[in-house]
Amino acid sequence: MMKPKITVIGSSNTDMICRVPSIPLPGETLMGTGFSTVQGGKGANQAVAAARAGGDVTFIACVGNDAFGQQAIEAYQKEGIDTSCIQKIDDTPTGVALINVADSGENSITVAAGANAYLMPETIDKFRDIILGSDIVLMQLEIPVETVCHVTLMVSEANIPIILNPAPAREIDKTTLKLLTLVTPNEREASELSGLWPEARDEKESALEIQKQGVKSVVVTLGSRGAYYLDDKSSGIVESDKVKAVDTTAAGDTFNGYLVVEMAKGKSLTEAIDLANKAAAISVTRMGAQPSIPYINELT
Repeated sequence: MMKPKITVIGSSNTDMICRVPSIPLPGETLMGTGFSTVQGGKGANQAVAAARAGGDVTFIACVGNDAFGQQAIEAYQKEGIDTSCIQKIDDTPTGVALINVADSGENSITVAAGANAYLMPETIDKFRDIILGSDIVLMQLEIPVETVCHVTLMVSEANIPIILNPAPAREIDKTTLKLLTLVTPNEREASELSGLWPEARDEKESALEIQKQGVKSVVVTLGSRGAYYLDDKSSGIVESDKVKAVDTTAAGDTFNGYLVVEMAKGKSLTEAIDLANKAAAISVTRMGAQPSIPYINELT
């Protein structure tokens, strides 16, 4: 069977991770217990997850013309990802994320976009033929919103499924929402995207409100509870394996990468969610973003 062609359009960051006893409060200084630098960024994490899930992945992104950017490209190439569409931006740093990871597995993240802000519609147009040759297109919101809207219109006109992981939560115009095949927010993002924040009672109410805005299907990730799905035929929770979390960084990205590959293989939404849950559950038992993402042979 040929590998499904997945195009991921999104952010590339260098993650600087500090292990701490707990997430620092405002004004509080804590002594860290460990430090590491690894590749990250929601777009990059999802591209790596899709590649490890068995996809033929092309990653469209912008990095700085610096050491971090070159290291990122080399790392993606080792994963078998097509990096020919990654643009190097002069005089602008590669995006970075500063991550505190508590002993409980909880994290707090601050992102400086850097070169990610240069991934604009005119850059996307250079790779139109590549994008339109995809089985599925996956995006997130660590890149300019106008780029997300531009890609959505382009891909929807070609009747190619387009998945948006609306993270971090940002306002998206209703016209774009109506063209999306699937959105995959977490509980907080679903509440904000629905317009019900902070009054949303639960993920079901948020998902229904998002669907009313025109999105065909909604999958709300629920952490250790699994994921709630809503489409035009059914709804329900697909439970996740119970594990001891040590670092939740990139769990959602792992979920999304595996989800789109399974969907592109023709699996039902619930089947795709089930495998994506298993992959995400493994990822939280490991430290780091991309280092934590499992390979498909670890799930079968």
